Amino acid sequence: MYLYGASGHARVIMDILRAQGLVVEGLVDDNPLLTELDHVEVLHKSQGLSPFIVSIGVNTTRKKIVQKIISEGGTFGCAVHPEAILSPSAVVGEGTVVMAGALINAAVHIGRHCIINTGASIDHECQIDDFVHISPHATLCGNVTVGEGTWIGAGSTVIPGVHIGRWAMIGAGSVITRDIPDAVLVVGYNRVIRKLNQD
Repeated sequence: MYLYGASGHARVIMDILRAQGLVVEGLVDDNPLLTELDHVEVLHKSQGLSPFIVSIGVNTTRKKIVQKIISEGGTFGCAVHPEAILSPSAVVGEGTVVMAGALINAAVHIGRHCIINTGASIDHECQIDDFVHISPHATLCGNVTVGEGTWIGAGSTVIPGVHIGRWAMIGAGSVITRDIPDAVLVVGYNRVIRKLNQD
């Protein structure tokens, strides 16, 4: 397995892969000054390497790197920490990372290249689109839908049946009790602060 991105997020994913008994063959990073991270070699070209997990936390950047790897013919793996709990009926897409303590319940569908962070809880029948980041200890109650590229902040709670649009950001500790449109920043109790640039 190769990781694209040599940062703190990569360190966490390396720990997960090692806990799964998988070998991290190398990292790829665009910074030419990086040569190793935690005794793993950092390379500067991704072409010809596979499978990958993109170890970049920023959703827009992760999507661009995924598109680059696809254009080079690369493939993707997954990383699921052994101390995460996944229902047998849950589906996890390629390139997705599920961290320690995460709980993914029955009939949940998680898209490609998502981050389900430490201690996040995703209840029954939630639908999580591609490139979403569910931050540490966020709670999604049943039947929540989260659109592509949205970031759910640490410790946030989303009540059952809510639809959150694409490329939105939900601030840490927020409580979401109603549908949220695409590309907005929301904090606190459903408070929309501003529109976000979708580029």
